[in-house]
Amino acid sequence: MTAGNKPVCGAKTRQEDSAEYCGLRAGWGTDHPGTGRCKLHGGKTPGQTIKAAHEIAEREVRAVLAELDVQPVDDPLTALAQLAGQVVAWQQAIAEIVNRIGDEVRYEGKAGAEQLRAEVGLYERAMDRTNTVLSTIARLDIDGRLARIEETKAQLLMDAVQAGLAAIGVTGEQAATVKQVMARKLRAVAA
Repeated sequence: MTAGNKPVCGAKTRQEDSAEYCGLRAGWGTDHPGTGRCKLHGGKTPGQTIKAAHEIAEREVRAVLAELDVQPVDDPLTALAQLAGQVVAWQQAIAEIVNRIGDEVRYEGKAGAEQLRAEVGLYERAMDRTNTVLSTIARLDIDGRLARIEETKAQLLMDAVQAGLAAIGVTGEQAATVKQVMARKLRAVAA
């Protein structure tokens, strides 16, 4: 809820026969001012703190996305291969963080229960996502498809050059030499 342009808590008050809602500023008295419930309506509970953190992160992501010039994906195979690289890099970065915490994988929570550190959960999710993306690439034969696309592009380029040479009257041994040089250059670029 908002009052004017400032978000408010919006929790329903306990007054009987009243449809009143809390008008305090969202997150008032908490470590997440401007977001979520106020201190008087559970804003300091762990669940509300986490929910507010998610809302703040989502708001920041939406702001960044609004500033980006998002273009449609013209080549989904290459985009998926790039995503795989990012996912693997993320998984490796989280692995380094988990390796640094060493024996501190578990700790005592406020209630005395043993808990896993958040970094371990991040690492597990990163491994799952890496597996999902790499499995998708393997299942779809992305490398094979990309190779076939590049081969087709090279063949089209060779055909265009051959047609151009024929149009200007270059045939025979000269045309064969040009095709050989082009083939070597294309293989060098592909490598």
